[in-house]
Amino acid sequence: MTSLKTCPLSLLLVIAVHCSNSLEDNKIPSLCTGSPGIPGSPGLHGSPGQPGRDGRDGRDAQPGEKGETGDRGEPGQPGVRGLAGDRGDPGEKGDRGSPGECAVAPKSAFSTKLSESRTSPMVVGDAVRFDKIILNEQGDYNPETGRFTCRVPGVYYFSVHATVYRYSLQFDLVKNGHTVASYFQIFGNWSKPASLSGGTLVHSIPGDQVWVQMALGEYTGFYSSPKTDSTFTGFLVYSDWKNSAVFA
Repeated sequence: MTSLKTCPLSLLLVIAVHCSNSLEDNKIPSLCTGSPGIPGSPGLHGSPGQPGRDGRDGRDAQPGEKGETGDRGEPGQPGVRGLAGDRGDPGEKGDRGSPGECAVAPKSAFSTKLSESRTSPMVVGDAVRFDKIILNEQGDYNPETGRFTCRVPGVYYFSVHATVYRYSLQFDLVKNGHTVASYFQIFGNWSKPASLSGGTLVHSIPGDQVWVQMALGEYTGFYSSPKTDSTFTGFLVYSDWKNSAVFA
C-alpha cells in the first residue's frame, strides 16, 4: 500500500524537475507545446557607426595612350594694346631723285590792233584780222588769220575795244566756230566816233581757236586812225595743266 502511494508522487517529482530544466533553457518541453505567438514589431534603427579608417593608397597604373588632337578653339578676345615701342634707328639715305621740272608758271598773252587799211567794210562771217602787234611774246596769236590758238590749257580773258564810225557795228567773240559773246553799237551819223567794248572768260585746251567775227553785213563800223584804235587782247588767267606737278 505504501509503495503504491509513493510511486505516483515520485513520477510527478521527476516530471517537475524535467520541466524546470527545460524552462531554464528557454525551451518548452514537448509535453507543454503551445500555439505560435504574434510577431513582434520591428525594432528601431541603430545609431550610425564610427567612420572607417582610410585605406592604403593604390599603386600607380601604367600611363594610358595619347588621345586624339581636339578641335581648334575659338579665337580669344583681342588683348589690350601694348605700349609704344622705342623709336627705331634712322634708315639709310635714299637714292637721289631725278631732276624736277622747272617751277616756272606757263605764260600766254597777246594784244593787237587794227591798222587804218583794215577799217573798210568787212565781210560777214570773216575773222577780223587785227594786224598790228602790240604784244605777242609766245606767238599764240596769228595776225595773218586774226585767230588765237591755245597752247596752254586753262582759263583766258579776251577783250575787244572797237572804235565805231561811219557804220553801226555788231561783232561776235567766237571759239571754234561757236559764238561765246555778241556786242552791238549803233552809229547815228554823229560827227565824232563812238566806242564799243566787251570781254569774257573762256576756258580753252590746246588746239582751241578764238577770234572776233563780223555778225551782220550792214553793221561793220570798225574804225582805226592815228588818234583812236580798235584792239583785240587775250591772256591766260590760270592754267590747269595737269600733266605737270608744278601746275597741278
